[in-house]
Amino acid sequence: MRSACGVLIVLAADQIKKLYDLFLKVDATQVEVNPLGETPQGQVVCFDAKINFDDNAEFRQKAVFAMDDTAESDPTETEAAKFDLKYIGLDGNIACFVNGAGLAMATCDIIDLHGGKPANFLDLGGGVKENQVYAAFKLLTADPKPYSHSAVSLKQPTEAAT
Repeated sequence: MRSACGVLIVLAADQIKKLYDLFLKVDATQVEVNPLGETPQGQVVCFDAKINFDDNAEFRQKAVFAMDDTAESDPTETEAAKFDLKYIGLDGNIACFVNGAGLAMATCDIIDLHGGKPANFLDLGGGVKENQVYAAFKLLTADPKPYSHSAVSLKQPTEAAT
């Protein structure tokens, strides 16, 4: 016969295993539970959870991504996502227009290093197409925030991307 504490450990372990299985099944990048607790009836449950999904798995997880509610999302980020662009608004006044997240972060760092402040993080991605560049320029020029400068950092595509 198990003690009450032993039963709770078994129930908690079962919940954690189910969370792990869910993590794999839906291509999650994060499953955060806070809190995991015991009900008055002696059940172990997740009272609240946050799940993030891998954007690159959208083609496999159509049902999951169909539930996305962008009502509380930044409209510019939502518009950028329609063109497979990554946009994050920041507080500065120097626009960043970059292909590749690593290059975007480095560009923001260099701007900051020299006393400037990036106004955004706009990543066109490695295999950028003409319509994406056009959409990116439209996003930047539609922003009512005045820009004193623009930083454009583009790298040559590799043969695999062409």
